[in-house]
Amino acid sequence: MNCEKARSLCVVKILAKLGHFPNRKTEKEAWFLSPFRSETQASFKVSLKQNYWIDFGTFEGGNAIDLVVKLNHCSVKEALTILSNDMSDVYVQQHSFLELEKETGKLEILKVQLIQHQALINYLKSRKIPLQIAKRYCKEVWYRNNEKTLFALGLKNQLDGWELRNKYYKTSTTPKSYSYFNNGNENLMIIEGMFDLLSLPVLLNKDFHEHDLIVLNSVAFVKRVGLLLKSYTTIKLCLDNDISGDKATEYLLNVFPSTIDCREIYKAHKDANEKLMLWD
Repeated sequence: MNCEKARSLCVVKILAKLGHFPNRKTEKEAWFLSPFRSETQASFKVSLKQNYWIDFGTFEGGNAIDLVVKLNHCSVKEALTILSNDMSDVYVQQHSFLELEKETGKLEILKVQLIQHQALINYLKSRKIPLQIAKRYCKEVWYRNNEKTLFALGLKNQLDGWELRNKYYKTSTTPKSYSYFNNGNENLMIIEGMFDLLSLPVLLNKDFHEHDLIVLNSVAFVKRVGLLLKSYTTIKLCLDNDISGDKATEYLLNVFPSTIDCREIYKAHKDANEKLMLWD
């Protein structure tokens, strides 16, 4: 078995074969007690759409290969042998990793420009985002996907990949990573996604612009930004009010003493944009 085939093996089914079953499950995700340690509250999540796991106890994650490597303390080559011998019948049935990679991993960027398409401007208005704020952080990105030419709001990450959003579609190009805006401030704000980034300047006004910014683009990158945090006096956390956001916030509060949970700003709402859209 090669790496490409191994990545399409279903993480949930591999866990089931090993005797691990979800504590709770939705259409999008399944939560398990971590297979790596003893615990009473589920902190191990599998994205059912992306076939990708993340352990919120350590903020490690990956695909089927990464799971077997960690469980067996073995090399990738050894993991492929294990998967070939014991797990060859656990392919994802509905949305395989290979299909998703074909759909979202091979996008061809055609051009990047200032936001000007009326459809994107209307989309920003529907989310109550001022155009001047969106232009400060995002671009209008045209790209090709499966012979179709599409356009979206684009937020560039540290590895030159793009988070792409329009009214109908949410995707990203590879490589996927966090976005970092270093403006030379002593204080930092950590934000979960693109529309949180665009909403918080409206909710916070002047205070927002007194911070450098990290947009995680996925809570899976919480551990990767650690080295950037040590140089800041204060770190404000503005992650989502959900299980993933709670666990990422808890991790950062425990590891970095200068962090502050600032989700009070949009208390009773899932995130900053939901608060903004309901704000009078």
